[in-house]
Amino acid sequence: MKGQTQTIPPRSGTAFTLSAGETLTVIDPEGGQVADLLAISAADTREMISSGRTLDYAETLYLSTGNLLYSNRSNVMLEIVEDKVGRHDFLLTPCSEATFRLCYDNEPPHPGCHGNLHAALSPYGIAEDAIPVAFNCFMNVPVDGETGRLKVLPPLSRAGDFIRFHARMDLIIGLTACSAPASNGGSFKPIQYRIGQDEFAR
Repeated sequence: MKGQTQTIPPRSGTAFTLSAGETLTVIDPEGGQVADLLAISAADTREMISSGRTLDYAETLYLSTGNLLYSNRSNVMLEIVEDKVGRHDFLLTPCSEATFRLCYDNEPPHPGCHGNLHAALSPYGIAEDAIPVAFNCFMNVPVDGETGRLKVLPPLSRAGDFIRFHARMDLIIGLTACSAPASNGGSFKPIQYRIGQDEFAR
């Protein structure tokens, strides 16, 4: 329901529509959790959020208030209008069954965010192989400027922190409460979100 806070249970995902002129607030209710966010054009589902386009135009790895998230067709999909954390990731792909098989020795198999996004977006006709790199809200991935090596550290978000987006077009949104132990310090927690009218309209 729009205007009401919705909860995504730990290690799961959901999908919903977001109209141009609305805001999406992604909330970390307990702190230290990651939410993988996908944005897809409602008019043509072949147009999706693009890490490469966005980072190219922003000229920074660390996107925050005022940055725009672009599609693979270089159209603005979302604008970050408020950010209480200031550290998110747009490099790493959603965790998947292969992530758990290749990167975790002692974790049982799990569909991960990739599988959860596919399940949630299937009713909108989104194929599994079409899922791109997600915007990973609250994910803390520092990059060494000398070596280029990166680490996945626990998020900097505290209980109640949020990031708010302004929709620039009609969208289908996929959103998860991340499943990978490394991205949330091994503590699986819920994510919340809320859709509202846009007080930030340009």
